[in-house]
Amino acid sequence: MPLTGPMQISSGADAAATAGADGAAGPASQPRPISRPRLAPHVRLVYDQARQRHVLLTPETVTLLNGTGAAILELCDGERTIAEILAELRGRYGDVPSDEVWLFLCGLFATRSVEFSHG
Repeated sequence: MPLTGPMQISSGADAAATAGADGAAGPASQPRPISRPRLAPHVRLVYDQARQRHVLLTPETVTLLNGTGAAILELCDGERTIAEILAELRGRYGDVPSDEVWLFLCGLFATRSVEFSHG
């Protein structure tokens, strides 16, 4: 199964799709392969029965996710490193463009939907 772009945007969350690796917080807080991503405390990943897809809920937005985006975020538990997440995705799907996963996570970091621990 080919891996496709990880999300579709709805309700004002366009910044998550367009934010690049430079992010608003500066280079010191950017993710590294040893970073451990997790959802921010105010964010929830849920399956929406009405839409028949996963959504990312924040106080101000609803972000519609495709299967790829949901697969990435389900692995963002604060325990796995980005390198381990990429390895897991490659085990499931074969060829996974790491730059797309990085951009997806950095975009969510820029909107404060994802946090990274470094250690």
